[in-house]
Amino acid sequence: MVLDFYFDFASGYSYFAARRIEWLAAANGATVRWHPVLLPALTQVTGVLPSPVVPVKWKYVTRDMQRTAQDEAIPFNPSSAFPQMLMAPGRAMLWVRANHGDDAAVSFARTCFQAYYADGVDIADKAVLLGIAESQGIDGSAFLAGMEDPAIKAQFKQGNEDALVKGVFGVPFVLADGEPFWGYDRFPHLERWLAASRRAA
Repeated sequence: MVLDFYFDFASGYSYFAARRIEWLAAANGATVRWHPVLLPALTQVTGVLPSPVVPVKWKYVTRDMQRTAQDEAIPFNPSSAFPQMLMAPGRAMLWVRANHGDDAAVSFARTCFQAYYADGVDIADKAVLLGIAESQGIDGSAFLAGMEDPAIKAQFKQGNEDALVKGVFGVPFVLADGEPFWGYDRFPHLERWLAASRRAA
């Protein structure tokens, strides 16, 4: 079974999901395909306003993220720049995947999430992304050029469009062999669904 995991680096709930998705897949004999997307590109089509621009909603969301992190013992110390739109990490991840493979891309993504939400580092800063890439043995010059490659930018844009076609309208979003689960709060549902599918097989 394949879990298609859609996330935005700018989403705190995506961070929580990213910490759990691989464990959840491994426990149920599944594999994960990671898909970086840009949430505003999805909400623009659906007409839903992002939480940070709705003060009453954002006040609740920030409290809920803190509560979730505390309940699940997840380190949560977001960058002082949070919330912000984050396009560079998504593009960078796609370039890493294209040039160094899926494992390197996932490692890069997980390190970005850790840096932004646990270590308080601003991953919109290309120097920060460069440091993460170089720590994984990736050539810095090629990495910086790759993030600005028009083909990578087009691939990132196309990824958002493809996600919408598949019914993805928010993050985190998981398609488990086509079965949709939206939101980190639906991970318990996903876990039960995976377990039932494993037993049926």
